Amino acid sequence: MNYFSRRDFLKGLGVSSAALPFINGLPGLQAKSPKVSKKRLIIMFSPNGTLPGEFWPDQSKDSIVLKPIMEPLSDFKNDILTIRGVHNKVGGDGDDHMKGIGCLLTAKRLHRGNIQGGGHTPAGWSSGISIDQEISNFLQSNQETKTRFGSLEFGVAVPNRADPWTRLSYAGSNKPIAPIDDPHQMLQKMYGQMKDKESLVSILDDVADDLKTVSSKLSKEDRELLEEHMTLVRKVEKNLKEAETESSSSHPEPEIDPKIELVNDNTPKISRTQIDLMVNGFANDMMRVSTLQFMRSVGQARMRWLDVNDGHHSLSHKPDNDNSAYQKLLKINKWFAGELSYLCKRLKETPEPGGDGSMFDHTVIMWVNELGKGNNHTLNNIPFTLLGGGLGVKMGRSLQMPDVAHNRLLMSLAHSFDHRIEMFGEEKLSQGGPIDLS
Repeated sequence: MNYFSRRDFLKGLGVSSAALPFINGLPGLQAKSPKVSKKRLIIMFSPNGTLPGEFWPDQSKDSIVLKPIMEPLSDFKNDILTIRGVHNKVGGDGDDHMKGIGCLLTAKRLHRGNIQGGGHTPAGWSSGISIDQEISNFLQSNQETKTRFGSLEFGVAVPNRADPWTRLSYAGSNKPIAPIDDPHQMLQKMYGQMKDKESLVSILDDVADDLKTVSSKLSKEDRELLEEHMTLVRKVEKNLKEAETESSSSHPEPEIDPKIELVNDNTPKISRTQIDLMVNGFANDMMRVSTLQFMRSVGQARMRWLDVNDGHHSLSHKPDNDNSAYQKLLKINKWFAGELSYLCKRLKETPEPGGDGSMFDHTVIMWVNELGKGNNHTLNNIPFTLLGGGLGVKMGRSLQMPDVAHNRLLMSLAHSFDHRIEMFGEEKLSQGGPIDLS
């Protein structure tokens, strides 16, 4: 049963189009296909490099020993695959931060442009499509894997400015995709019928009667899943109200130089709200691909909820023997890992709709950064970390690659979705094909 026949079926029950976003992904209303199982991709980005000695796990026989940055992910230790020795070899114009984020998912050079970074030549947008959009387009081309959105791009504290340092995803050459970092806007995009933020009225109030009508016609599994969707939306609305109240009553943001980027104290709550929205979107099969972008490359976020009042980028430039800066960077990177852990937890506790196990078991998550290390701007040993059960390879390992281009890792991602591309990004850097992760 395709999207349009489901819509006609629901209209036959007297259900309005406003209720469709809550219902379209229910397993009982989807065509059954034993040949195709759902597989999802999430790419999470955090900026300004890592602390290699605190990040890369040690391999111990058939398991790994997590270092401090990865400790928040200890519950998922057996579901982690780190890949060392993968480098961004793309080169070209732009400073290392620009090339770091702009070529990270496209594996292709930046266009020449007039945006000047901290060093090197000026540059512009990337000249190719990003791997998340490549995979989304492939899935959207098949009716059995086609979804309402294809992909959704979430942001957390991404500055409201359009430049190469703020864009991770690309629909194609010179086509950057802006992440949505306002959960109000994302909620409106996903479910529609949004009231203005000052007088937020539940989206569910408009469709409650329709959903009650449909619920009586559904299977037990579908009724439970619909109830989870409704509960999550109410939770998101409640969190948004609380976040706005806290933001307006304490620590209001002053007008400051955008390079400073003093981040709101409610950023942790916004992060969890965005993650909840993402998981709910996947559960309702609104998309199969998503990105979660924290802040921006070269970002100077001041993370006061961690008792860090220095700009993140400035801290990342401090030498390793600056213990104060080192400990603050450790806090920052552990916080990012903690948000990733929350995402994994939410997926793990959500049963796979219409399938076996949890959504975590059917999802590939890749945690990325634009630099291997902040204070030397290296594009080598980018901290690529894979999690979840969607790859079909043995996890709980730390692999060492023989200095390969990250184009080949992105090809491996595509192949895991049965998208058998023979190159991605720069052709010469695709030689050797996908990395063998077995």
